[in-house]
Amino acid sequence: MQEAMHFIGGDWVPPGSRETIEAVDPSDGQPFARLARGNADDVDAAVRAARAAYEGAWGDTSAVERGRVLARLSQLVAEHREALAQLESRDTGKPLREARADATALARYFEFYAGAADKLHGETLPYQSGYTVLTIREPHGVTGHIVPWNYPMQIFGRSVGAALAAGNACVVKPAEDACLSLLRIAELAAHAGLPPGALNVVTGYGSEAGAALARHPGVDHLSFTGSPSVGALVAQMAAEHHAPVTLELGGKSPQIVFADADLDAALPSLMGAIVQNAGQTCSAGSRVLIERTIYEPLLERLARAFSQLRAGPSRSDPDCGPLINARQQQRVAQFLAEAERDGIACAARGTIAAEAPADGFYQAPTLLRDVPRTHRIAREEIFGPVLAALPFDDEADALALANGTPYGLVAGIWTRDGARQLRLARRVRAGQVFINNYGAGGGVELPFGGTGHSGHGREKGFEALYGFTVLKTIAIRHG
Repeated sequence: MQEAMHFIGGDWVPPGSRETIEAVDPSDGQPFARLARGNADDVDAAVRAARAAYEGAWGDTSAVERGRVLARLSQLVAEHREALAQLESRDTGKPLREARADATALARYFEFYAGAADKLHGETLPYQSGYTVLTIREPHGVTGHIVPWNYPMQIFGRSVGAALAAGNACVVKPAEDACLSLLRIAELAAHAGLPPGALNVVTGYGSEAGAALARHPGVDHLSFTGSPSVGALVAQMAAEHHAPVTLELGGKSPQIVFADADLDAALPSLMGAIVQNAGQTCSAGSRVLIERTIYEPLLERLARAFSQLRAGPSRSDPDCGPLINARQQQRVAQFLAEAERDGIACAARGTIAAEAPADGFYQAPTLLRDVPRTHRIAREEIFGPVLAALPFDDEADALALANGTPYGLVAGIWTRDGARQLRLARRVRAGQVFINNYGAGGGVELPFGGTGHSGHGREKGFEALYGFTVLKTIAIRHG
């Protein structure tokens, strides 16, 4: 891989402006590579390359062969798993074991969509006598993918994998904070047999390259993962040329723990769902709602576990790595300062490792107790390793608390009562509900997305393929 280059039309291409961006290691705050600073001209070149591929070699490729290309790419990712993980860990600051898990998940995404490529089909519909009516699914054409910095490989896999399987040609704009793994994957895709232009990666700032991609009239569908505020802007830009948009915008996901729950089973999930990737996860279980009769005992157990957590450099594979950049570090610190100002008690705090460089972007994992349900710490996404604990009185109160934010992405329910499980699962506002577990191990096969400020549309699983296709109805009158 060459430095400070885009990947366009199957080749490394320098930025038209010749300007670059520093890639910074969050563990020590030091630059370690340079990235191409893309602009509207670079995005236009990528879109044109994608259009040529869609109207040429890639568009002429059968579904069976598309699957075979993705299967080869899955194998290449598996073979380069360690190198990709090392790159991702340094670029994002996440512990190496988490980056390895992301690389494994990426290979699985390509494997899943390889198998699904030739199984995406339409239907025949009963209609009036003398007619045969059928539906077929066709790719949009050129799809744009704006990928965030928290899970570059995984989100690339679930978005681009589905789009390619459906027959689209893709233009990807990674977040400027984490680009390197995706550039390497684009190169691997070419080695797997993907035709030039079927997959293009343009790096740069969101306000420049990202906005240019969202606005480009040659983009037929846009996938965006990020904050609600930026998601709204992206949707407005895409609406200028009537492109449909899939938005995954984050959450304030609750884990609801009833008195009859298996607390030994729940505790690791309650911890892992907020500490993973330093809490920089859209589906992070950032609120724990605890039935009042067990509030103090469970909080005591959570506090003991939090106090033992250690944040440190990604290379040391700590419990919790650094935050992505100084801006995010300051954002989390501001939330915690507000909590202290407003008298919200800190039940426990982890430590920052002694070997952590002073210029790294570290935040000790923090457990806050008795958070007022109207406080913004209970309602807004912090995107850091901060868990808010709130008591509830009964099932109705738990549901009101769970649905008391503008988000609706994921929820966890911990109870042995089967009827309660189903009642709450039906009534809680979330795109995914996990009962006596949280996250189901990633679940490549499980449709993922939210409601409200968490966005709309679905990624992952077979459902994602429908979003990357257009349904066409054909009515044949034959008498």
